[in-house]
Amino acid sequence: MISLIFLVVFLGWIMIWDMLPTKVYQNTWTPKLSSELNSTLFEGQGTNLLLFSFPVMFIAAFGSVYLHFQKKLRKPSYKSAAVSSNRLSFLKRPVLVVAPLGIVTATEIAFAAMFVALLIWSLANYLYVSFGHLHMHKEGEKIWQAKFRSVSLRLGYIGNICWAFLFFPVTRGSSVLALVGLTSESSIKYHIWLGHLSMILFAAHTIGFIIYWAMTNQMALMLEWSKTWVSNVAGEIAVVLALAMWVTSSHRIRRKMFEVFFYTHHLYILYIFFYFLHVGAAYFRMILPGIFLFLIDRYLRFLQSRQQARLLSSRLLPCGCIELNFSKSTGLYYNPTSILFLNVPSIAKLQWHPFTVTSNCDMEPETLSVVIKRQGSWSQKLYQEISSSVDRLEMSVEGPYGPTSSHFLRHELLMMVSGGSGITPFISIIRQIIVQSTQPNCQIPRIFLVCAFKKSADLAMLDLMLPINGTPAQITQLQLQIEAYITRETEQPIADTEKHLQTIWFKPNPSDSPITAALGPKNWLWLGTIIVSSFVMFLLLLGIVTRYYIFPIDQNTEEIYHFSYFVLWEMLLVCACVVIASSAAFFWCKKQNEQIQNLEVPTATASPGSGPYGADTELESLPHQSLVQATKVHFGARPDLNRILSECKGSDVGVLACGPRAMRHEVAKICSSGLADNLHFESISFDW
Repeated sequence: MISLIFLVVFLGWIMIWDMLPTKVYQNTWTPKLSSELNSTLFEGQGTNLLLFSFPVMFIAAFGSVYLHFQKKLRKPSYKSAAVSSNRLSFLKRPVLVVAPLGIVTATEIAFAAMFVALLIWSLANYLYVSFGHLHMHKEGEKIWQAKFRSVSLRLGYIGNICWAFLFFPVTRGSSVLALVGLTSESSIKYHIWLGHLSMILFAAHTIGFIIYWAMTNQMALMLEWSKTWVSNVAGEIAVVLALAMWVTSSHRIRRKMFEVFFYTHHLYILYIFFYFLHVGAAYFRMILPGIFLFLIDRYLRFLQSRQQARLLSSRLLPCGCIELNFSKSTGLYYNPTSILFLNVPSIAKLQWHPFTVTSNCDMEPETLSVVIKRQGSWSQKLYQEISSSVDRLEMSVEGPYGPTSSHFLRHELLMMVSGGSGITPFISIIRQIIVQSTQPNCQIPRIFLVCAFKKSADLAMLDLMLPINGTPAQITQLQLQIEAYITRETEQPIADTEKHLQTIWFKPNPSDSPITAALGPKNWLWLGTIIVSSFVMFLLLLGIVTRYYIFPIDQNTEEIYHFSYFVLWEMLLVCACVVIASSAAFFWCKKQNEQIQNLEVPTATASPGSGPYGADTELESLPHQSLVQATKVHFGARPDLNRILSECKGSDVGVLACGPRAMRHEVAKICSSGLADNLHFESISFDW
């Protein structure tokens, strides 16, 4: 019932966007709504606040409350989930696998087609209305020139629609995404699609106006900052900033010059500032929800990152991988395939890098682990620092962020295909299944892992599936099969030349603290509280400023309040309200969490040679022997994915792929070929 209410509100919001460019909205709805909603409190923009801002803020706020109680009351029912999933599996099946777009499902194509239809519908209606009432902006202007100007203007309107959706995919702790089963990592490609589309529209909008001004001898307007209308200069500055971000966000630059992309993309702060100065208060309020929710999320991330994380130990694997083990609060809960963002100030103060969490919060309630592959300059420097026997390494974290459910458990068979470090998300999944295997009357899926490595030393990553501390004996009951392929070696290397695992322990520091959720165990409930309180505070302050400061100036016939100042006030109030509400909630939750930690009984501090990673005899334990027996290694070969997937037995096979893009695309094409209806594909990656 609650989900239905959210759906109705969302569809109503979309309907408003559909009606916005029509004559009915402009000639019938607007006069009636303006007479009832617009007042001196909001300076004629109460309609936009109600129709465009309120629905999404309602979904985000009460969706957070819904997620809180859903998490609290959720009881796993994997069998029923599997039945429901099979009925709708065709919607998640890959339909299009193309390098620029990535892996696109039937659902994504349907929504993309509807969004494009919305843009075409809006542009057609805008032009139909404007061509029927052409305004000549200069004496002697020709009709075709006026129409050219109108088309250029309306292209900017259409780009504004893209902006209404642009920031939802990059809001990591978003309740809106969680309500539809998405994460920021899985939906980042939507941000990229919208970014490209909006840039094409804004570039056409800008070039169109430059051509129009040149044709009508009005090039001086490029330097105009109007007091009563939009600022052309602000728009031009915004476009220049956007072009810099657009060019440096290409795939080649991101892969080979990540720092250039990373630092240039932070120009979005100035871009937003000048963009809003250009479009004015009316359009600011239309696209406000996405920006508002992103600011809340971004500020909470900033507050969380100010704390130093307590790094307990590190394991250096023979393959060059690094396992970092952090202390975490017992109240921090996360699902497999979650992501943790790390910052090491001694390497780069501004750089944040995402890594998959490999630990399981049920199996390891007081530790959180991530695995880092040594392959880039940042990870090389991290490896050197850790191996130099430092006593303490300062680290800050953001997250973890991940799915709201362990949906992969619904399948009868889990076929996991990985390449290189792409195995790390599967480590967390396998650990979750190990935990589930200890529960009475719990059905768990069979596991078939296909992993490709360059060298045999990389096989050490398989050992990470079994945390040495507290691995349950029930691991032997798992139906686990591992096919490991070593692509650059034709035979098993001599054992004497193999490197051994190295464990490094770090000294505790009073300034370090366990990793906790930004808003504590009740993060969804607190997030909803922040959204409601900050938005209500914004409306109240906006009403006070407008009624008692801006409105009296506008009533003076000799003076008109500056067009750009409206937006400056609203941006200032939005930021102030977000900072006040988020800070109050964050520090209250932090205080409560510290009190809980002080009441907990302290555990014995591990030391080198003892504790979870010090007992070498555990490597010969029964769980480890079971893992070795389940593994078959192939040298000098690559996996024949077509054969392997076609031979999968079972009515419901979940196919998970993580690794190089070419490999994931190959798996997606096989699953979408229609040769096997029992294959249900899902990609896990930052790269699309």
